[in-house]
Amino acid sequence: QVGYEGASLEELAKATGLRKSSLYHRFPGGKKQMAEEVLKFAFEWVKKNITGVLKRDTNPEKRLKVALKAVDELYAGGQSACILRALSMDTGLDLFSTLITGAFDELVDGFSKVAEDLGYSKSTARRKAENAIIKIQGALIVGRGTGNALIFPRALKEIKKSILRK
Repeated sequence: QVGYEGASLEELAKATGLRKSSLYHRFPGGKKQMAEEVLKFAFEWVKKNITGVLKRDTNPEKRLKVALKAVDELYAGGQSACILRALSMDTGLDLFSTLITGAFDELVDGFSKVAEDLGYSKSTARRKAENAIIKIQGALIVGRGTGNALIFPRALKEIKKSILRK
């Protein structure tokens, strides 16, 4: 929620209910290791529940619907912050660029695959995939910034329409 730089060890201890010493015991690499573990966990969840679904060789329309439902779940209907965005600010991007880039590439590849399976050319599928990720991230920011809970679900519906419509 506050990015890498805004998350002090004291705040992390409060959020987890652990003492600072317990955090250091579990994560001897400190805050950096904690952030890496969170990113890795999120990346694996995305691969299993979103991009893994998008890349299957089943009905592409159903895959898209299931994956978008998982996106909605991941971000609690737009109420949860995106860890990729939070850690891509300031120092976080320098520290975690490989993980962040990998996660975004994985998402683009997944949405591209389903769009190609729906009959789009590679270049059009990639553009639609990139636009889907831009729409997700933008809706998270604008929805949370304005307090409008309708923006995120609307964005997911628009992504579905955009990819399904030729």
